[in-house]
Amino acid sequence: MIKVLIFLLLQQAEKVRATWSVTFENPDHCALKGTSVEFKCSYSYPEDESVRETAWFKGMLEDDTWKREDDTGHYYFWFDTNKYGRRSKKSVHLSVTELKASIRPIRVRAGDRVTLECTTTCQNHRTIWFRDGRRVMELEFHAQTEHAGNYSCTIEGLNSLQSDPVALDVLYSPLNVSIEVSGSGPLLVGSSVTLTCRSAANPAADTFTWWYRRDVSNSSLQLQEGSGQVLSISSVELTHTGAYICQAGNPMGQSRSAQVLLTVEDTGGTAGGVKAFTFLDVFFIYLD
Repeated sequence: MIKVLIFLLLQQAEKVRATWSVTFENPDHCALKGTSVEFKCSYSYPEDESVRETAWFKGMLEDDTWKREDDTGHYYFWFDTNKYGRRSKKSVHLSVTELKASIRPIRVRAGDRVTLECTTTCQNHRTIWFRDGRRVMELEFHAQTEHAGNYSCTIEGLNSLQSDPVALDVLYSPLNVSIEVSGSGPLLVGSSVTLTCRSAANPAADTFTWWYRRDVSNSSLQLQEGSGQVLSISSVELTHTGAYICQAGNPMGQSRSAQVLLTVEDTGGTAGGVKAFTFLDVFFIYLD
């Protein structure tokens, strides 16, 4: 419920004017739900009377009782003198509004244009936006992965009173595809190894393809090794030595990882292990 603060300008008219009057400083108010609003008025009365009580009423007078359901509506001023009681013929009207945040569209592909709109029935108010609690400066932008989140708007200066959040969903193909290798140290003949394909995607990657290349120096020689997010080799052999690549895909597209080199060590102690590197000039990680 909105908090209504009532202020009276106790400026009596010149007592030579034996008239009744009530003047409102601003007869039309619009306020955001949860904030406060001030009503101000001045009034006059005959010089031979004195004011004993003042009050504000809202709603309709029914059976000598003022009925009100919410804060929106007309407010009347009343004052009682030692002779009469008077109620203003005119009123102050208060409109209570809430903020509504909207995003068009709410689900987009990366690169699509997005528009933010904050609506309220109150006029001449500057609205501001937040995404996951952080200020947003642009109301139109081309969506990228970092734009996904919950958006809300508010009136400038009233940051504690925000609209209900609206989620922006940004769809994109797999990014940062990588291979996670179980275990560490030498990879011995007869041991097991598990390769897991990781990626960031929306929606989550749902198709995976594994590629194997024994001759690391020849990028054209590739064999499809399997499918599924996890590639498990229960008993490795020397022939499993080579470069492994995973490809992750979703309805938005697909991407491949950098290759990971598995080197299998035989019982004679030939050096072995796991190396991850790429020929695409991205990064080099050695895990020997």
